[in-house]
Amino acid sequence: MQDRETALRPLMIAACDGNQQAYVTLLSEMAKLLRGFFRKRMLSVPDDVEDVVQEVLIAIHNQRHTYDAGQPVTAWVFGIARYKLADFYRRRGSQGNDHVDIDDAAEWLATEDHDAHDARRDVGLLLDELPAKQRDAIRCVKIEGLSIAEAAVQTGQSESSVKVGIHRGLKALAARMRGAT
Repeated sequence: MQDRETALRPLMIAACDGNQQAYVTLLSEMAKLLRGFFRKRMLSVPDDVEDVVQEVLIAIHNQRHTYDAGQPVTAWVFGIARYKLADFYRRRGSQGNDHVDIDDAAEWLATEDHDAHDARRDVGLLLDELPAKQRDAIRCVKIEGLSIAEAAVQTGQSESSVKVGIHRGLKALAARMRGAT
């Protein structure tokens, strides 16, 4: 989610400025992120996930000077990851193993993580247009996954206010998206 970008970006910036502790933390967090990314895309070769993660971490280390601090670090990292994944499958294909044509793999190489980041940003912008009670209720329950009771405690509203806020907020968002503001 957005929290991932919020956590990684300052670490990347600090690491690029020479902060060794930030760099160690950054690589550790990126390794976790990349393992999840590759596990979903390498179901037929799970034993090779760690090797590809290490290749990406080395590429990040070698190319960190190319990172633009004004851009999302996750988009930059996932771009490198996609290239390394394509390289992995190209090498496997050249060894005669389960060849995957890169043109046929466009779907799983698509920028879904970057698209997800854009979607989260867009949803955030839409939510920001709602009154605070509606926005907070929707964020807590529909985005963070809290129960109505937990959302009520977190927002300081009654449970029925949270339910009404969600209903009215979603109705307003649907109308906005249909252009019927």
